[in-house]
Amino acid sequence: MILVTGATGFVGQALCAELSRRRMDYRPVSRNSRPGFAAIGAVSGDTDWTGALAGVDIVMHLVARVHVMNESAADPLAAFRAVNVDATLNLARQAAAAGVKRFIFLSSIKVNGEGTAAGEPFRAADAPHPEDAYGRSKLEAEEALLAISTETGMEVVIIRPPLVYGPGVKANFASLMRWAARPFPWPFGAVRNRRSLVYVGNLVDFMLLCANHSAAGNRVFLVSDGEDLSIGQLIAKLSLAAGRKAWMLPVPPALLEGLAALLGRRAAAQRLLGSLQVDISQTRAVTGWSPPYSVEEGLTATVAGAGMKGR
Repeated sequence: MILVTGATGFVGQALCAELSRRRMDYRPVSRNSRPGFAAIGAVSGDTDWTGALAGVDIVMHLVARVHVMNESAADPLAAFRAVNVDATLNLARQAAAAGVKRFIFLSSIKVNGEGTAAGEPFRAADAPHPEDAYGRSKLEAEEALLAISTETGMEVVIIRPPLVYGPGVKANFASLMRWAARPFPWPFGAVRNRRSLVYVGNLVDFMLLCANHSAAGNRVFLVSDGEDLSIGQLIAKLSLAAGRKAWMLPVPPALLEGLAALLGRRAAAQRLLGSLQVDISQTRAVTGWSPPYSVEEGLTATVAGAGMKGR
């Protein structure tokens, strides 16, 4: 039996759908009572998981306080720690006591850092370098989970994805899709950055592989689609999936960065123009995994899920 926390979230819904498709026994968790779910109330450092953990062999922990653009908490690190660290460790300790064999933790590439130099992707063995409260909270949870594993014998698997996309994706990626469907030229023809992404179907496939793979226990894995894109390539592929052709103008990146700085949009420009690559060669070597979906397949499914095909 697999326990899925965060089952109503973006990744959680995709994971539960795939578990159902594969006819695997699982128990989704929600705060409130709903058919087919284990209701546990608010997730905190004091949550009682006794009933939800009954008969469970594997925990897939997706619940998190996620990174937000406009943080409103007076103490962001404390707010992130309450959910991402305290609540996670409370569940892990109870899981170990209940006899759970493996605990799969969905972390974030933000543990490694915010960006990479050209041709120097993040690797699982790199020294962590989180730059914000969210990344630090995820790193603290990882370290404490591995300590619990050492103390109890419950295996821990840590997965650090980059940006996850797929049908139902929201926030910045959804905005980019809407803009990519519009017929006007883009100023990214000269931008040569590289970004790693992971389609939610690929992420879910890897999580399920890690549930039982003999070599996955007590390891940290990076995961991606295995193909890195420049911002121009990403927009072009999104436009093509929507039935349009994207036109790119070769504006120098330095000019784009300067304009963004003048407009007070330096951070937004970094997300568009900067690089963030992950190296999944260790993931492939240890587990034999390859992404089952191509970037084109993932982007096509994402655009179709948003009802933007042909718009």
